[in-house]
Amino acid sequence: MNKEDRDKREEYLKGIVLNLPESPGCYQYLDDKGKIIYVGKAKNLKRRVSSYFNKEQLSLKTKLLVTKIADIKYVVVNSEADALLLENNLIKQHKPRYNVLLKDDKTYPSICITNEFFPRIFKTRKIEKGKGLFFGPYTNAGALNALLELIKKIYPLRTCNLNITPETVRSGRFNSCLEYQIKNCKAPCIGRISNDEYHKMINEVLSILKGDIKVLQENLLAEMAEKVSVLDFESAQDIKTKYKLIENFRLRSEVVSSSMTNLDVFSIESDEKNAFINFLHITNGCITQAFTIEYCKKLDESDEELISMGIVELRERFNSNAKEIILPFYIELPIDGVDVIVPQKGEKARLLALSKLNVKQYKADRLKHDDKLNPEQKSTRLMKEVKELLHLEKIPLIIECFDNSNIQGCDAVAACVVFRKLKPSKKDYRKYNIKRVVGPDDYASMREVAGRRYRRIIEEGGELPSLIFADGGKGQMDAICSVVKGELGLDIPVLGLVKNNRHKTSEVIIENGDTIGLKQGTTLFNLLSQIQDEVHRFAITFHRDKRSKRQTTSELDNINGIGEKSKHSLLNHFKSVKRIKEATIEELISVVGKSKAEIIFNWIKT
Repeated sequence: MNKEDRDKREEYLKGIVLNLPESPGCYQYLDDKGKIIYVGKAKNLKRRVSSYFNKEQLSLKTKLLVTKIADIKYVVVNSEADALLLENNLIKQHKPRYNVLLKDDKTYPSICITNEFFPRIFKTRKIEKGKGLFFGPYTNAGALNALLELIKKIYPLRTCNLNITPETVRSGRFNSCLEYQIKNCKAPCIGRISNDEYHKMINEVLSILKGDIKVLQENLLAEMAEKVSVLDFESAQDIKTKYKLIENFRLRSEVVSSSMTNLDVFSIESDEKNAFINFLHITNGCITQAFTIEYCKKLDESDEELISMGIVELRERFNSNAKEIILPFYIELPIDGVDVIVPQKGEKARLLALSKLNVKQYKADRLKHDDKLNPEQKSTRLMKEVKELLHLEKIPLIIECFDNSNIQGCDAVAACVVFRKLKPSKKDYRKYNIKRVVGPDDYASMREVAGRRYRRIIEEGGELPSLIFADGGKGQMDAICSVVKGELGLDIPVLGLVKNNRHKTSEVIIENGDTIGLKQGTTLFNLLSQIQDEVHRFAITFHRDKRSKRQTTSELDNINGIGEKSKHSLLNHFKSVKRIKEATIEELISVVGKSKAEIIFNWIKT
């Protein structure tokens, strides 16, 4: 689009904005092809839409959206509450490119009570309007199965798919099955139970699913007393058993006082890309609905905006008409007759904490699931996390760590381990014998090794690291800095790793001497502990190998022309160097042959 076309577009949009009403409503942005790319709501249409064209206050993502707008449409409504509902419907209908995307997983199971003459109750993942009543969806399949098991234990309802009608029962088309014989079903197919009696059981199941357990229990107690009054003790005992099973279920599911009823609880967890909103519905102190949805962010939406959308979506989905909504922070919620509560303590605060626990767990589970599907994505996410925690300018794609090992300066060695994308890259590990340092001088040894490593990488055009660690604290960190930044002029962050008195990684030292504490169990703690343990293991192993090799050398190593195999044969036969020296030429020939025996015999003489 050239400048003239841009000016025309801006003039056209300016004319629309100037004539917008100062009323509640929904606005729609369209691109040059007439497709809706964004839908929003507003308490004041003119003021809200005008804000998009105030370039100084816009984020980069919103500026990009504004460049795509070719036309604006709007719908005026009576109230902000109507605008909120209309926005939700328009977003679901048109799925605009720049609106948050509801990542709705429709595979969660629900409970269906069919609207047949003798209804069935079963688990399903397919919601079919007109088929019956649906309860759910349930994110916890275990809880759903436990609920169905309870219903099955208390109420002998049919599980078959037979088309049972008054006509088929009267005609005697069906025969009783095994479920009837083992008393799991009352056999409505052969008329063993009336429609009224059957629907009485269905209504009690409805009370359980809706959370009206207290009312159901009161009715059962009254019915039990009635049976006792007419000396029908067998029926009274059956009702008592049913009452106890329901009471056990109620005690397990009640999370607060049973006086708390018809409440909605919402909490949110969000990051740069996604937001997760948890919903709990409370009836008589029990959680009767629990669900979490995920939004994919498009325009840096705030938590307040997202939770408003989530409230409308979830209340509509679960047909909630609760007059109290519990939230983690206050928002202006344009829903008539609804109070927003932000509890600080007490039972409502416990409910909010439970919702927060659920949403955090859901987010963690989704991240684990996504990480399994896309390990590369997990690696990038963790590197970004490390970058932020260590206040780095770049993502640490390559991390290197150095450590020294010696005993009072003897057999001094150093080791370097390399981690690529937070994973050990063992082919890049390097061992170094200390050549120019005499005595136990760790700082000088570190300067020597760092200089040798990075000068060689520069000479060979290799890949320099994004981050360097010194395992040994500030002194060794400063030694590496003096070479990397001072002598070589490389712009690579150098940090020090410190262990506590229990030999656990405890903190990171940055170049100005400040420290970053590490909390056990975090991503950063686990990574740095792994790096520190790995470099220590690698350096110690190399040092032990070198020390062991020195300790197992003998005078035979100084004989030119005698290799490892011959030395092994001689020591295996004579058992010591002293006995080899005392051997005759004939004895030596019998072990290693004439030519090597003469070399050894001449070495013994000299």
